[in-house]
Amino acid sequence: MFTGLIEETGSVARVEGSARGARLTIHCKTVLEGTRIGDSIAVNGVCLTVTGRTQDSFTADIMAESLRRSGLGSLRPGSAVNLERAMPADGRFGGHIVSGHIDGTGTVQSLEPEGDTAVWVTIAAPAAVLRYVVEKGSISIDGISLTVAYVDEHCLKVSIIPHTGAETTLLHRKPGDTVNLECDVIAKYVEKLLKPADSPAGSKITMDFLAQNGF
Repeated sequence: MFTGLIEETGSVARVEGSARGARLTIHCKTVLEGTRIGDSIAVNGVCLTVTGRTQDSFTADIMAESLRRSGLGSLRPGSAVNLERAMPADGRFGGHIVSGHIDGTGTVQSLEPEGDTAVWVTIAAPAAVLRYVVEKGSISIDGISLTVAYVDEHCLKVSIIPHTGAETTLLHRKPGDTVNLECDVIAKYVEKLLKPADSPAGSKITMDFLAQNGF
């Protein structure tokens, strides 16, 4: 599990493979501290397993499903990526629950400064993703835990403060760029409980039931 608080931005050193699978090598520093073979590191929000490491890089394999679901296939040598190690059991939970399992991708539409303290980023996303997005809820964009400031049936907007802009890759994106999106997992579990696919009789959990029990 991750929190969406980026520890550092790394640089892609090498990409090997094809649409059926790839191997990624990333130059970095901070996320290597205490990292061993088999540990998890989120790369632009995608949970990858460390299969090799040196003093200044790590290598991870990317399966075809991850390439289909995310924007990792567009990475090239020199690409900057957001990195976060899996959250330790005694760590501070400062972001939100991020699994590293991408729901889909979005497309950057615009970046609009607002004064000296924020930049509004608008991202177009498919309906299958936006159905789980709520205003003032949480979303992971390229692994960054962010608060949704606006959402409609076509897009979502987030407001980026200078610190987030400086510590991540998001403000280096341009209109038309692809970003990885992971919705708040709680929404998906609620939907599953309300409408279980394998129950012809339907769920006994209703909106009235949830309201009566404090949800």
